[in-house]
Amino acid sequence: MATMTVKSTYSLDVGTVRTLEGLARRWNVSKSEALRRAIRGEAERQPSPMDARLQALRALQESVAARGVDLDAWEQQAAGIRRGSFRRLSDSE
Repeated sequence: MATMTVKSTYSLDVGTVRTLEGLARRWNVSKSEALRRAIRGEAERQPSPMDARLQALRALQESVAARGVDLDAWEQQAAGIRRGSFRRLSDSE
């Protein structure tokens, strides 16, 4: 099955082109394939922003669980603080 490709033009410095050519020779593939592999490889190594956000959320959840925080009580307290702030803002008008 044929792979769909899109032709693109990029400007690369001489050193990058030489590195790309070296990778292509080492992997015995075209420069286009070497570039695709390099991009895919780097994308796999870098966590996506969504992954980083999910990791932060999980760390927060684990921290809260480890400290035994009563989330229902915390939610009620936060709601009370918000209601109190709203009243103060409304009263000043």
